[in-house]
Amino acid sequence: MKNLSYVQGASQIPLLEETIGQNLKRISSLFPNNLALVSVYQDYKATYQEFYDQTSNLAKSLLASGIKKGDRVGIWAPNCSQWVLLQYATARIGAILVTVNPAYRSVDLEYAVNQSGISMLFSSVSFKSSNYKQIILEVSDKMPNLKKVVFLEEDWEEFLQENNKISQEQLEDAEQSVHFLDPVNIQYTSGTTGFPKGVTLTHHNILNNGYFIGVRLKYTHKDKVCIPVPFYHCFGMVIGNLCCTSHGATIVIPNDGFDPALTLECVQNHKCTSLYGVPTMFIAELALPNFQEYDLRSLRTGVMAGSLCPESVMRKVKEKMNMEEVSICYGMTETSPVSTQSKIGIDIVKQTTTVGTVQDHLEIKIIDPKTKEIVGLNQSGELCTRGYSVMLKYWNDPIKTDEVLDSEGWMHSGDLASIDQEGYITITGRIKDLIIRGGENVSPKWIEDFLYKHPSVEDVQVIGVPCSKYGEQIMAWVILRKDCQESHDSLQKYCTNKIAHFAIPKYWKFVSEFPMTVSGKVRKVEMRKIAVDELQL
Repeated sequence: MKNLSYVQGASQIPLLEETIGQNLKRISSLFPNNLALVSVYQDYKATYQEFYDQTSNLAKSLLASGIKKGDRVGIWAPNCSQWVLLQYATARIGAILVTVNPAYRSVDLEYAVNQSGISMLFSSVSFKSSNYKQIILEVSDKMPNLKKVVFLEEDWEEFLQENNKISQEQLEDAEQSVHFLDPVNIQYTSGTTGFPKGVTLTHHNILNNGYFIGVRLKYTHKDKVCIPVPFYHCFGMVIGNLCCTSHGATIVIPNDGFDPALTLECVQNHKCTSLYGVPTMFIAELALPNFQEYDLRSLRTGVMAGSLCPESVMRKVKEKMNMEEVSICYGMTETSPVSTQSKIGIDIVKQTTTVGTVQDHLEIKIIDPKTKEIVGLNQSGELCTRGYSVMLKYWNDPIKTDEVLDSEGWMHSGDLASIDQEGYITITGRIKDLIIRGGENVSPKWIEDFLYKHPSVEDVQVIGVPCSKYGEQIMAWVILRKDCQESHDSLQKYCTNKIAHFAIPKYWKFVSEFPMTVSGKVRKVEMRKIAVDELQL
C-alpha cells in the first residue's frame, strides 16, 4: 500500500466513549472554577461549574416543555451565550439540536423546520436585516410540526423558570437514557441536488472530532479561544465549542456577528491564546488602519479553514498576530467536520499549499471517480474518509445517504485531492457542481429551483465565478418567457428575504439560449469562461 493514496491516522490516545453531557460533567469536576464561556457583547461570564448548573436548569425547562429524547429542537440565532447553553442542554437529555443558518429567509426556514420535524424553535427576534419574528409569523401555518417558539430576547428568562417543575432525579433519568452513538445534531448543507440535506451527527462524531482537533492545537484548560465564526456551522460548534469544553478551555464570543475590530479588541482584553477564522476574516483584521495598536502577544495558535490561505497572508498571521502555531483544517459537515489538519511546526509551504495530514483515528483514500480504485501517490482522485467522524445519515433521506456513504463506510467527498509521500493532502478541485462563497456551500440547483417559480423565468442556470474576496460569487443566466421583461434589480428584489442573502446572485445575464453540448447538456464550463471575459474577473 506504500505507493497507493491511502493513509490512516494512528493515535496513542483512545477515542472518547462518552456523551457530550458526560464529558461536560467530567471536565466541570476537573476545572470547576475555570471560565467555560464568555460572551463579551452580552457581558456574560460563567465558570465550568456555573455553566454546568445553567445547562442543568435549561435541560429541566426543556423536559418540562415536553421535549424528550430524539425530539428536534431548532436554534435560529447569531452567536450568543444562549446558543451555547442550548447546545449542551439539548445534548444532555438526548434531544437533537437543529442548527438553522442565521442568513436563512422564509423559504429556507420552512424547509428546514418541516424536513427535520422541529417541534420547538429558539429564535432571536431579529438579526441584521432579518426580522425573524415576522418571518416565523408569515410561514407559521406552513410548519405544522412546530408547536412552540421561544424568542431569546423576550421569552428566555420566563422559559428558564419552567425548570422548577422537573426534579434532579427526573433530569438524571433522562440523561441515563442517552448513548454516545445517539444522534445529537442536524446541520443543513447544500449539495448539487437542490434541496439542502440534513447531516445527522452523533455525540461520538462531534465530541471526538472537537477533542482531537484540540489535541493537535495542544489545548489545555489554560487556553482562551476567540470564536468569531458562526456556531450554526461545524466550525463554530465543533472546532470551536466542543474543542474548548473537551479540554477545559474557555469559549470567548466577541460579538453576535463578525467585526474585525471587535475581534482583535476581544483577543487583547481577554488575553486569548487562540483565534479562529476563514482567510477573509484574517485579511480584514490585518487591514485595520489601527492594527498595530492591538496587543496580540497572548495569541499562540488558532484555526484557519474554509479555503486555502495565501502564503503572504499566512506569514502575516504568524508574524504580526503572533500565531506561530496556527493550524489549517479541512473537511465537510458530513465528517463532523475535520478530516485533515496541519500539525504545529510544519513548513509554511506545506501549510499554505496542503490541508495537512489525516486526523487521528481516521482513514483517507484517493480513488479514481470512475473505477473506484485507489490511485497512486501524487495522483488526483476523489477524497474519501472513513472512521468515527462519518455522519450517521442524511435525515429522512436514505437515497441521498446511499449516494455518498458506501457499504464499506467510506464518505465520498466530491472533492478532488492527492496525497504525497509524506502523507500531506492537497485539494485539487471539485467533482460536484457546488459553489463555495465565503465558506458557505451553495447549491446552484437550489437557486435555480427557486427562480423557476418566478412567472417571467422560462429557464435559468446558476454558476460560480471567481471573486478575490469570497472565493466565488454567484451568477444567474436567465431565459425570460416571451413578452416578459425583468431586470437585475427586479430579480434581486424577488429573491430578497426569501432565500439566504449569500445565495442571491450578484451577477445576472439575460440570454436567449445557453451553450449546449451535442447531447443537449448545458456547458457550465463555457458559461464560466464567457462570464470571466465579460466581467473581466
